[in-house]
Amino acid sequence: MTPGVTPLVAGNWKMNGTAASLDEIRDVCAGLDAESTLPHETLLCVPSTLIERAAGVAAESALAIGAEDCHEKESGAHTGDVSAEMIADAGAKSVIVGHSERRTDHGETDAIVQAKAAAAWRAGLTAIICVGETREEREAGKAQDVVGTQISGSVPDGMKADTTVIAYEPVWAIGTGLVPSSDDIAAMHAFIREPMASRFGEEGSLVRILYGGSVKPGNAAEIFAIPHVDGGLIGGASLKAADFLAICEGIGS
Repeated sequence: MTPGVTPLVAGNWKMNGTAASLDEIRDVCAGLDAESTLPHETLLCVPSTLIERAAGVAAESALAIGAEDCHEKESGAHTGDVSAEMIADAGAKSVIVGHSERRTDHGETDAIVQAKAAAAWRAGLTAIICVGETREEREAGKAQDVVGTQISGSVPDGMKADTTVIAYEPVWAIGTGLVPSSDDIAAMHAFIREPMASRFGEEGSLVRILYGGSVKPGNAAEIFAIPHVDGGLIGGASLKAADFLAICEGIGS
């Protein structure tokens, strides 16, 4: 963990979840609220169709609700898109931008991700900015070059630690069960911290850097104990309350 920051455990439901899934959110809220104190903040980023209902379920609980993406414009002729202002109005507190699946499936560039992060701030949301390399890039020894370029191009000027999170997700580890070694994770998180601190000073030194990629109840505590890891961005394991709560227990264990 980074001294002076509160860890964050965030779930990303991706294209999963209907009204029936709200029961899982209720169970997460109950599990979190059963704890007298929590050493971390907890967030579930859900599809836009569920944000308002999920925020209603989580109201007055220790769980915050976020979104999985936003458009960079406040409004306009963008059929099918949802602005940061719209998701904030629905009850979201944060939004994921630049996830590798958006970069790959929708061709999102660093410039687009940067614009979306700025839109999140404009709407009063925390931007969770995702970066990460492919397996081919890592095997070619280009992992730090790729991530460094993404950091430089995806994080807007004026970054503040209280409204920004960086999530390192090696693309090859997402949903595959593969996890980098502890040394590799520590090295990449330390590498990310350097340009953030250099560019943004104290704000860059305090921004949270999460790890994502096949985090599960069985490996969460080990991953969260790695230096410079300030929590996790959890994919499939966040869909089930029991698994997500078990991962949360890994903070500080």
